[in-house]
Amino acid sequence: MPPGVPATARVGVLLLNLGGPDTLKDVQPFLYNLFADPEIIRLPEAVKFLQPVVAGLISTLRAPKSAEGYQAIGGGSPLRRITEEQAAALQASLRAKGCGGARVYVGMRYWYPFTEEAVQQIKEDGIDHLVILPLYPQFSISTSGSSFRLLESLFKNDPSLRELKHTVIPSWYNRQGYVDAMADLMVTELEKFRDPEDVEVFFSAHGVPTSYIEEAGDPYKEEMEECVALIMGELKRRGVANRHTLAYQSRVGPVEWLQPYTDVTIKQLGEGGCRSLLAVPISFVSEHIETLEEIDVEYRELAAESGIKEWGRVPALNTNVRFIDDLADAVIEALPFVGRLVGNADSLVPVGELEALLQAYDRERLSVPSPVAPWEFGWTKSAEIWNGRLAMIGILSIFALEIYTGQSILKAMMLK
Repeated sequence: MPPGVPATARVGVLLLNLGGPDTLKDVQPFLYNLFADPEIIRLPEAVKFLQPVVAGLISTLRAPKSAEGYQAIGGGSPLRRITEEQAAALQASLRAKGCGGARVYVGMRYWYPFTEEAVQQIKEDGIDHLVILPLYPQFSISTSGSSFRLLESLFKNDPSLRELKHTVIPSWYNRQGYVDAMADLMVTELEKFRDPEDVEVFFSAHGVPTSYIEEAGDPYKEEMEECVALIMGELKRRGVANRHTLAYQSRVGPVEWLQPYTDVTIKQLGEGGCRSLLAVPISFVSEHIETLEEIDVEYRELAAESGIKEWGRVPALNTNVRFIDDLADAVIEALPFVGRLVGNADSLVPVGELEALLQAYDRERLSVPSPVAPWEFGWTKSAEIWNGRLAMIGILSIFALEIYTGQSILKAMMLK
């Protein structure tokens, strides 16, 4: 055990991730869980009781298209399998580094094994020193933040968890081991091109609504830009000085998301004469639908249509040894600080206990707007209010029609 940690400590690590449908039958309920999260779909206080209805509506309408994507990558998400492999590798690394009894748990936000299941197992195993580690390199309200909110609720409502000593590592994009592991993979892929020095390095990150950054103070964009700078700096030290671009993918709905957008930027690069491009999934450490289908299929096809002749893609880190060993080092470094708030108290995401971390982050946090707003068709505040009211009327009208006619309006819409 590291200094400051009792030799008798029962150490646990909780890996947090999004989750994904294991089979095509799981797609709709997975989407329902996603959109039932108030961090994803934010309804006015007066109509919060409609959250299940709205989640059911959106998940039902989106499921067929989403299922096509999962069908294209084998009929389900590999995220659970890969995350469990990462957990096993991390546990082995921790034990090799002197944490002999450490146990690693997987807690998914929207699918099995759910975070609640992992917490229950942690209780049953008698863990008394817990490190909470999101598998998102950069912190965002919509990813790590949502899982932290859930954990906060679980801890507050369970007396047996209130005294559990724990610490949170909210982000780790700036760890040298992570940066080195990414640089290693990029160098390997660049060497596969005919002229490696002429390749455009294209970082594609998952997007978030700009309102998260501008109104809610989400540090995601700042951390992402710093992350890219660190990786490119490491490449430069290795003699690699390629041009690079950062863009954001996976936007949903009519609201403005972080720009530049990945699809738009690929077209612009092709129009500007780029002929060789290496795609780097920068906010993902596991292969899943956004790498295997969105990047490997949709964006690769778009690149070819845009005149880009050579295409490459850096694989996700998955169980990369250098990456896993560095995560183990991060856990060991955090263990002596279990139960304490570490770092600058003014930081948005200091390392420390869950409640203290969220209190520090919440001091000046405004209400987080929804990242998916399917009924925001206007541009003014007044328009937003009325569009929301009209949307509620529309939703209730659909269900009223179904009751009146005895037929499924949604099913009829999907069959057209």
